Amino acid sequence: MYLQHMFGLLYHPRAEWDSIKKENHSLGHIYLTHLLFLAAIPPFALLVGVTQVGWSFVGTEFYFLSFESALPLAGAFYLALLAGMFFMAYTTYWMERTFGAEASLERCLLFTTFTSTPLFLSGLAGLVPILWLDVFIVLAAVSYTVYLLYSGVPIFMNIPEERGFIFASSILTVGLCALVGMMAATVIIWGMGFAPQIMQTQ
Repeated sequence: MYLQHMFGLLYHPRAEWDSIKKENHSLGHIYLTHLLFLAAIPPFALLVGVTQVGWSFVGTEFYFLSFESALPLAGAFYLALLAGMFFMAYTTYWMERTFGAEASLERCLLFTTFTSTPLFLSGLAGLVPILWLDVFIVLAAVSYTVYLLYSGVPIFMNIPEERGFIFASSILTVGLCALVGMMAATVIIWGMGFAPQIMQTQ
């Protein structure tokens, strides 16, 4: 069912949102059947990429991380994605009444999961961690995620499009703030001596 919805969001997102909003799932079910697997894509791909393929800025000189150095980073990234998804779902749930919507926390998590699917799938680019290529792929995924957000909020939350636009903008703002916060936390942690160690270059 999830794959059907995922492809539906690619080809006819508005009709697919209308179908998704009729489903009811528990938080545990969403995590066990969707998020635990989706959130594993970017960390696993990057783990393989930086330890086996090597990362590069332009595709010429490659840098490698040891598996022992990269594994804790991948694990922390995975946990951060799972926590971040719940945070975004809870924030959406907290704001919804302000915009006249009435959706449960479970439905907000379901909406957040499907909206974020392009970003999770773009994590496969980590298998070939060349900076310019990955940036291009992630930007394309971000663009489609934003489109899904703005097209899906009015339909999924049963609110007028004008109000849905403001609601979607609020969700996007929270997401950007959370991203900046995670980046700042990463810089602080690395500055405390937990930065990954480069194993070799070639």
